[in-house]
Amino acid sequence: MPLSALKEWDTQSRLLTGGRLSLLIRKGGIMETHDGFEVEHRRFLLYPTFLHQNPQELKSEYQPLLRDDPTPGQIHFPALAEVVAVHKVESLEGALALEPLQALTAGAIERRFNYRARPWVHALLLRVRPLTAPLVIGETPGMLGCVSWVPLGEVDVEAGEAAVSETELAARQAELERLLA
Repeated sequence: MPLSALKEWDTQSRLLTGGRLSLLIRKGGIMETHDGFEVEHRRFLLYPTFLHQNPQELKSEYQPLLRDDPTPGQIHFPALAEVVAVHKVESLEGALALEPLQALTAGAIERRFNYRARPWVHALLLRVRPLTAPLVIGETPGMLGCVSWVPLGEVDVEAGEAAVSETELAARQAELERLLA
């Protein structure tokens, strides 16, 4: 089955894969279309990227997880993600209210919210299922650049159990909905 991958900081990819977090706040890369990031796929692989990881934009408790790329030129896709809920958040107050549920600092959320003078972000609640064996692909020129989505074509992956139980994911979704109300 053809799959695409969503580029996300390595640290956040590991937090999602390990079940510590289920929420991403996205705006899009500099090479995105004029409209910015869109949720083009409801099922995708996590593509850990080391490009632009910024310690100052991660909460202090997650900064020790920052690392250099252990295998430059190879991408280790750790997990399959499924979108459970997506919200386009168009108020800064709403975006900042999500800080406890994810890894970015308030300053990073605000910077993303205001990026390109288009005030909004997407909040994606994900069900993440670690792969039973990581998919490793050599990085190609087509994968480079500041884009969110990378088409992978036909790849075979087998995902295990979800990183968090359905009960916990439902609780995280309820908290997300409460914070956005």
